[in-house]
Amino acid sequence: MKETSKNKTKRTKEPGLAIALIPLIAMGLLLGVGYGMYKIRPQVLLVAAAFITGCLGLFLRFKWHEMERGIVDSIHKAMPAILIMICVGILIGSWIASGTIPMIIYYGLKLISPKFFLVTACFVCSLTSLATGTSWGTIGTLGVAFIGIAMGLGIPLGPAAGAIVAGAYFGDKMSPFSDVTNLAPVAAGSNLFDHIKHMLWSATPAWLLGLFIYFLIGLRYEAGRVESETMKLITQTLRVNFRFSIFLLLPLVVVFYFAFTKKPTIPGMILSSFIAGILAVIFQKASIPEIAEAMNTGYQAHTGVEEVDQLISRGGMMSMMETQLVAFTAFSFGGIMQRTGLLSVILDEVMKFSNKVWSIVLTTIGSSIVTALITGSSYLSMIIPGELLSPIYKKKKLAAKNLSRIIEESGAIIVPLIPWSMAGVYITGTLGVSTFSYLPWAIMNYTAVLILALYGFTRFTMAPKIREDETQIGS
Repeated sequence: MKETSKNKTKRTKEPGLAIALIPLIAMGLLLGVGYGMYKIRPQVLLVAAAFITGCLGLFLRFKWHEMERGIVDSIHKAMPAILIMICVGILIGSWIASGTIPMIIYYGLKLISPKFFLVTACFVCSLTSLATGTSWGTIGTLGVAFIGIAMGLGIPLGPAAGAIVAGAYFGDKMSPFSDVTNLAPVAAGSNLFDHIKHMLWSATPAWLLGLFIYFLIGLRYEAGRVESETMKLITQTLRVNFRFSIFLLLPLVVVFYFAFTKKPTIPGMILSSFIAGILAVIFQKASIPEIAEAMNTGYQAHTGVEEVDQLISRGGMMSMMETQLVAFTAFSFGGIMQRTGLLSVILDEVMKFSNKVWSIVLTTIGSSIVTALITGSSYLSMIIPGELLSPIYKKKKLAAKNLSRIIEESGAIIVPLIPWSMAGVYITGTLGVSTFSYLPWAIMNYTAVLILALYGFTRFTMAPKIREDETQIGS
């Protein structure tokens, strides 16, 4: 920022607030119309927004090489987290190939209790989404099965769908395999496992509150024996196609050991993947080329059962490329905004309001929700506020994991509650339940935001910044 300040003193044109807002207005229109209405890929729209910002930089008499330097610097800061995202792709592919994730899903399904349907639906979807890192995959497979059970029991579909959505998104946001959960710390400049542990303070109470309400509601429904052909089909198919053993938990143990002992993240992931590869050879009789393919392009299931194939065909480094392209293009936009001083003008205005912790938290929550409403995108509702507001958190000596927690819980998990978002459309189409019907019952999704606002006012769990490089674990 010092270099930018020196450059600004040499300019004859100084950006005012009206000029500084042009890129944000342009980006809002591009994403709102292009992505929201015409479903154009956000990467293309973000490049267009970066181009407009670059043209504005030329108007302010910045050279291209100066703005290019800003892009490079912005991406450079995110590289440690982006490398972790690549390792997550390797991890998912190897864990499925070894049978670790299929085993977790199998025993999770065995926990189903007809008497406590809503609690069980939320809990099992949480466990499955945690293991697979995909809320959409969980909703599209187990969610559909649970809706079928609800119809058979005569349980209202609104509460049933709400419990499914809340469980699937809770597990997704707590999973180190989730692209959304990996992207939030990239946008904020924090560490993946610090980010997940910090979310426990707000997401877990919201999730438990939801489970308690589901329990109370479930007492009104009569218990009965539920026979679900879909559930039987999934569990039987997993059991036939994979050999299970207690040793398949070793990759999981390695990852949690490295996380909780605050050791470097990437070596722990690589070691876990290597162990999973060995277990795949021993227990699943997989060949070395098959394991390598699973790590590269993802595991491809061929069980003959569409529901199972859809649930566990995922992972691989290539699966992370789409998310990384969104990150790269967003950081290109943010890099030009920073280098030209346009971002500092906006942040100076924001700082007039965000001078207290509570106001910073409310500003972050509001920015994430507005971006989610405009774009309907989980990715953009985190990246844009994260990139724009991270300097404020640094200036106020607040840890980056505070920002990453807020943008994920105010952005990514709010998106499925927006009817015109891709998540909202997908859930409605998949479960056959309207967004407004399940919205009140997706208790975790909106309660977590209220808890964050409370933490902002009380400063409870608002961690101070204690180290300069927060992309490394232990911040």
